[in-house]
Amino acid sequence: MYADELTDSMEKAISETNRRRKLQEEYNKEHGIIPKTIQKSIRDSIKASIIEEAEAKYNISKEESIEEVINKLTDEMLKYASNMEFEKAAELRDKIKELEKGV
Repeated sequence: MYADELTDSMEKAISETNRRRKLQEEYNKEHGIIPKTIQKSIRDSIKASIIEEAEAKYNISKEESIEEVINKLTDEMLKYASNMEFEKAAELRDKIKELEKGV
């Protein structure tokens, strides 16, 4: 927490956190538990969920890759831009950026 002054509510929250931390440390010591950070890659699961959401949102078929959809949307965006339909081009640009997150 960052503040110029320590308020009563902040002090209560900090003291409660310290109290709970002390209890947890005592429990760990009593039971021989050594806390450690989990080592797990989450990138693949996040990427998979983004791709699934994009497939559902943009009706991407299983035969069609996201790269192909991005290429089609890019072509369409450029056509709108050349016809000075910039709002539609901007919408497609945003869709493309969203799909690229999953690639």
